[in-house]
Amino acid sequence: MSSERIRASYERLRAEVGSGVTVVVATKYVGVEGMAALAEAGVEVVGENRLQDLMTKHDRFADAFRWHFIGHLQSRKVREVSSLCELLHSLDSLSAAQRLTIPALVEVNLSGEGSKSGVPPSGLAAFLDQARALGVEVRGLMTMPPLSDDPELSRPYFRELRRLAGEHGLPELSMGTSQDYRVAVEEGATFVRIGSALFAR
Repeated sequence: MSSERIRASYERLRAEVGSGVTVVVATKYVGVEGMAALAEAGVEVVGENRLQDLMTKHDRFADAFRWHFIGHLQSRKVREVSSLCELLHSLDSLSAAQRLTIPALVEVNLSGEGSKSGVPPSGLAAFLDQARALGVEVRGLMTMPPLSDDPELSRPYFRELRRLAGEHGLPELSMGTSQDYRVAVEEGATFVRIGSALFAR
């Protein structure tokens, strides 16, 4: 996809979600060469899922973007991610929190699915207290609803995340991907993680 088409899609997305929402372009399936097209298109914030890919892409395009980490993060990889990114979207362990030196969003597993990472809602208050005691700047919460073709099925999860964030005085909400970002924005998302919706337009 050309940088011109990506720019047009990106500008439409940003206009659609509004100025209060940051579009984090998920680059899991974007190769190193594709990153050049994103830079030319004016993309500002990118989100990586894997440390190795992050390191490879950051090595080439360090100053072209603001870098976020949006995938599951093993504690032994925290220091490298902290040195390359400005925000972690997926904090869910105290062992990672001990090593973290950048602000974070705590991932909450609202669906209860065993395949998903995240802190259970019942343990959120204690986790936040412990993470803050370790010196982590917690800015908000993140969640991943169950995969569905119907965006409306994500709404209860987004609404509950917003409630939890309000209960704990947290301003940032990372929720919504290409399948359901419109619903996420309606429910108060401040970050949406967009991949295929950017490239398919």
